[in-house]
Amino acid sequence: MVEQNTDKSTDDGKHRWRRYWDVTEGRPPRPTLLFALDRFAAEGRTGLEVLDLGCGIGRDSLEILRRGHRLLAVDREAEALQRLRARVPPELRAQLRTEVADLERWEMPPADLVNASFVLHSLSRPGFDRLWRRLASRLRPGGRFAGHLLGPKDSWVGRGRSWGLARAELDSLLAGFEVEMLEEEEDDSVTPRGEAKHWHLWHIVARRR
Repeated sequence: MVEQNTDKSTDDGKHRWRRYWDVTEGRPPRPTLLFALDRFAAEGRTGLEVLDLGCGIGRDSLEILRRGHRLLAVDREAEALQRLRARVPPELRAQLRTEVADLERWEMPPADLVNASFVLHSLSRPGFDRLWRRLASRLRPGGRFAGHLLGPKDSWVGRGRSWGLARAELDSLLAGFEVEMLEEEEDDSVTPRGEAKHWHLWHIVARRR
């Protein structure tokens, strides 16, 4: 369900990410993204400027392009972006830009929608805090954030492999936003790499006031 927090810069990390991309290539876009795009469509807003953070090979990116929006897809792995570009139909390629970047240090441009599906937990907590401050300032009024964060009962958090937010911390983080979707999920399952795991997830769509 979630990308493993792996160092893509090593040969072993690259191999594991290739295996992940191969396993998940045909999966549909995430419900959080679809929810946000449907809200924009209901408002009659078209031609959005969208950022897809940690886009991978385009599970969400392809749907953004299909709906006619302009997209900047960002990942720290150049191979992921190469695979994304190869999957985009020729008639949609003019809508797409890609950028290799470390999100903790990336200078975010203004946007109407910031999509961050199952990636933010891979940042350090200070790096996430910096990114979130940039996001809150660069997201245009009426713009939306769609994405996911881990909760404190997630097994990766319990093992010190990542960090998570309790509900009170999440409410504080989303102050200044109108929360349109906030779903909590706990589940025991197996990751695309075959790792048994307990998930504690927040599924979020929030609109900047």
